Amino acid sequence: MATAVNKAKSQLGIDRAEVRRARTLARQVGKPIVDLATQHTTVSVERATLRLAGLGGADPDGTPWVNRLADAVRADVGLEHGVSLPVWDALLRGEGDDLLTLAQKAAAGSVTFRVPEGKDATRAAAASRKAVAAGIKQIDRQRVAREKMVAKVGDAPSKPWIYLIVATGDIHEDIPQAQAAAREGADVIAVIRSTGQSLLDFVPEGATREGFAGTYATQENFRLMRAALDETSKELGRYVRLTNYASGLCMPEIATLAGLERLDMMLNDSMYGILFRDINPIRTFVDQRFSRQIHARAGIIINTGEDNYLTTADAIEAAHTVTTSQLLNEYFAKEAGLEDWQLGLGHAFEIDPEVEDSFRLELAHAMLARELFPDAPLKWMPPTRHMTGDIFKGYLLDGFFNLVGALTGQGILLVGMMTEAVVTPWISDRDLALQNVRYVMNAAGKLHEDFRPAPDGFIANRAREVLGEAIGLLEEIKADRSVPGEPPLLSAIADGTFGLMKRPADKGKGLDGVARKAAGYYNPATEILESPLVEERAQRASRNRGAKR
Repeated sequence: MATAVNKAKSQLGIDRAEVRRARTLARQVGKPIVDLATQHTTVSVERATLRLAGLGGADPDGTPWVNRLADAVRADVGLEHGVSLPVWDALLRGEGDDLLTLAQKAAAGSVTFRVPEGKDATRAAAASRKAVAAGIKQIDRQRVAREKMVAKVGDAPSKPWIYLIVATGDIHEDIPQAQAAAREGADVIAVIRSTGQSLLDFVPEGATREGFAGTYATQENFRLMRAALDETSKELGRYVRLTNYASGLCMPEIATLAGLERLDMMLNDSMYGILFRDINPIRTFVDQRFSRQIHARAGIIINTGEDNYLTTADAIEAAHTVTTSQLLNEYFAKEAGLEDWQLGLGHAFEIDPEVEDSFRLELAHAMLARELFPDAPLKWMPPTRHMTGDIFKGYLLDGFFNLVGALTGQGILLVGMMTEAVVTPWISDRDLALQNVRYVMNAAGKLHEDFRPAPDGFIANRAREVLGEAIGLLEEIKADRSVPGEPPLLSAIADGTFGLMKRPADKGKGLDGVARKAAGYYNPATEILESPLVEERAQRASRNRGAKR
């Protein structure tokens, strides 16, 4: 998203060398994590690979067949070689006519898996790559279908995109609410997930009607909502985007299903599951890299979760941790192949409204994010922590939040609810909230083109202070050698640097689903997804060498 703030000269008086220093540090802190991720696999990465090859459905007890098959392979030969070679070797040996039959036999204990060698391994690798490539081609087709539909029916007429949630727990109730929200002006519909789904180590199957404070993320629910919003898009003459959550223990699988069913945005943060769901850090970083490679291929915009830090830590004192996380999320995302337009980096309006100059502080933080990431859409989150139940005050706070969004040219604006922390919003609450957004955006217009903070004023000084603290934090993390041989970022997470949550690398949910890759590890999905990245990086290195000459 190019905006008026994307200029060579900083409105905040920020030294471009400082920005380059921040990104260099983020890369130096992030690279050991990427190295760690490439050395490991997880049960969810392997199950996602089977889903790309076309295996779906569940047994009569509701356990997905991908779980049954991956668990059987793991029991026989471990996970360190991946599931692809053992599975397609078994198919080539006649143990099953197809993946579903093989999974059923594996669940019954009537097939034994091995790690093939020599020509058998070569044949298994070729067969698995052909099967997985078909799934990735379907993701490619869905990306093209999105582009064609946007061209045919039209896109949202202006930025920011207005982002609104539905959360009934019943997909068949979510659909009419989502369509009504789109008709009232929402550009993006987010279907909130059922409470606790991030801790399930399987993806539920089919259409669901019994979620808790949200609706289960399943392939069928994705399909149903996408089809309904396509109808509404044609009716309204603008493409309505669909969002869900690629987080938790099944992050790679849900990302894969999102690509197959043409979702447009996914909540996908590099550290959220670690900090707020106590999922093992290594499991999370392995899973997020694979999921982001899928998102890159699918043309999906990710939404990161820095706003959550400010629900547990003070929004003034911890402002620099948001900036630090944004820089890390940017590095991890681009390393996985995502482009600037796909980086919905998160930040939030969470300063206590009783603090003097709270609005100016919020404005400074939002302007800093916009200036650091001028071509990213950014996801601007409304007040939640200090919503008290006074709906009139809450409505006013949301208006101030919307005004900051207008002043700073945000790309994705989540609609604040005056009933936040009181009740699940009624449709009428959403209508009033959308009216608030429309009024502010219409009245403020392109105010960000006119607003210029004083070069040495409160706002500019605060923004430079936060960036300086973020650079200082990255330097501290880089220098940390408290655990020899461990990436310093893991130590920082264990110390409670982000969101005050202490999460050691050897603890947390899902650790038993992580395996270090063996020398013969093979995964056709990562091979296919990484091939364009390898070529792109080689071209970039060649250009850099030419520039140096």
